[in-house]
Amino acid sequence: MSKGFVAINYITCEPGYASRFEDLFRSRARAIDRMPGFRFMSVLKPKGEGEPYLVVSHWDSEEDFKTWTNSPEFLEGHKRGFADLHRAKESGQKPPMVSVFKTYEIITD
Repeated sequence: MSKGFVAINYITCEPGYASRFEDLFRSRARAIDRMPGFRFMSVLKPKGEGEPYLVVSHWDSEEDFKTWTNSPEFLEGHKRGFADLHRAKESGQKPPMVSVFKTYEIITD
C-alpha cells in the first residue's frame, strides 16, 4: 500500500541563471500550498557545478498531483519562470533552464 506520492522536478540552469531560479523559489506564490493532497515541498541546491536542482513535492496521491498540474494554481505558481522561458524563446536564446519530471510512489518512511 502506498504511503504517498512524490514528484521530483530536475531543473538544470544555464550559467548565470541559478541566482534568478533561487530567487523565484524564495519569493514563490505558494499557490501549491492551497492544493488538496499537497503535503510539502523541498528545493535542493546541487553541490556540484552543472548538476540539477531538485524540486521535491510530496502528495497524498498521484491523482492529487495531477489535479495540481492542470489547475490555475499551477499556472499561478509558474508564471514568472514561464515568462523567462518565453522571453528566451522570443529572442532566439537557449532556455535559461531545462526541467525533467520524474514521479515516485512512497513505499516506506
